Amino acid sequence: MKHPLQEMMDKRRQGIRCGIPSYCSANELVIEIALRRAKERNIPVLIEATANQVNQFGGYTGMKPADFYQMVLKMARDIDLPENMMILAGDHLGPLTWQKLPEAEAMKNSVELVYQYARAGFTKIHLDTSMKVADDAPGLLKTEVIARRGAQLYKAAMKGYEELKAEKPDAMRPVFVIGSEVPIPGGATEAEDTLAVTRPDAFRDTVSTYQRVWTEEGVGDGMKDVIAVVVQPGVEFGDEQVFDYDPAAAVDLCAALKEFPDICFEGHSTDYQTAADLYNMVTDGIAILKVGPALTYGLREALFSLSMMEKELVPEEKRANFIETLDAVMLASPANWEKHYHGDEKHLAQCRKYSYSDRARYYIGQPEVVAAMNKLFDNLREYPIPMNMLHQYMPISYAKIREGKLKLDPRELAMDGIVQFMLDYESAV
Repeated sequence: MKHPLQEMMDKRRQGIRCGIPSYCSANELVIEIALRRAKERNIPVLIEATANQVNQFGGYTGMKPADFYQMVLKMARDIDLPENMMILAGDHLGPLTWQKLPEAEAMKNSVELVYQYARAGFTKIHLDTSMKVADDAPGLLKTEVIARRGAQLYKAAMKGYEELKAEKPDAMRPVFVIGSEVPIPGGATEAEDTLAVTRPDAFRDTVSTYQRVWTEEGVGDGMKDVIAVVVQPGVEFGDEQVFDYDPAAAVDLCAALKEFPDICFEGHSTDYQTAADLYNMVTDGIAILKVGPALTYGLREALFSLSMMEKELVPEEKRANFIETLDAVMLASPANWEKHYHGDEKHLAQCRKYSYSDRARYYIGQPEVVAAMNKLFDNLREYPIPMNMLHQYMPISYAKIREGKLKLDPRELAMDGIVQFMLDYESAV
């Protein structure tokens, strides 16, 4: 069976304009609605877990790769979505979470990480060895070092795949993404003035160096499994800013892609781009569009609107107080936001709520916050939302309910906040 992303590349080689959104989130509501839309549209869905979310030590979700795979598989089966319609992916797999360790230890952990992802059934693997580890020499990491470490991880992934295939003969062969021009996972940590688009020569050097080094490492044929290279096409976001895609700035880079018909570009940090920008990116060869924080931002936005309606509808002593609960949990454990948000107390409070970086996503799945969310849903079922009030707080969802496209249920309204971002990606590809 051919991988759906290989089928996408076949179409692109035939001149058919197409691409795929990559939903990078461990949030269960995000995953549920992504799976549901895949079934409704009869199109495979690509769901990614990052190395810091899901790894052999549990990551910040507490899940190992096999746990995440089984969670998504159960959710797919619950809605009768076939397993081959879900493409599970591992993002930034490499030394990302072990940069403070020397190479021997960092790469040992990275090898195990990639092996576990492939062994669990993940079929799109981003081999990201672009970050330095503790005993790397000062200065930029050489592309050759990045490629050699990548070869080591490719071998680990294929070992995991072969073991899985022995148990499950129809297991899909994984495809790979390489590249060292990788934006910081989850958005910029500081305000930026400009973004440097990847130079065409740097892109060509990445591909040619990987081809040479992988051949030297005995996995030259592995380059046939590489379908994409991560580049910086000039998109990024931070607390309050979004760098919009500029086709003119990326024209030379995208022209260089035509020299390599077997690969496309993967764009990271495409969150908050306009629908037109996303469409242009796919047209220009950035066919895999990574999005993560924007999805939980949409969920958070919808939950805040529901919480505001709760304040008008539900007696004070019965309220879930979702907004206040989320902020209290973030204040009690600031490690996942304090390095990203800067300013006085008032500004920090605004960032915790509204920042495009959406560090709230690290907390929205914590038990206390989930309990407040579920109580909010229960309260708004007991005290139903009037349509006239819904129009005030959620006008887009209101219109869908009027048209019979959405149920007036608080949980469905919460997920519709996610859908509003997904629609831009669906139309772009």
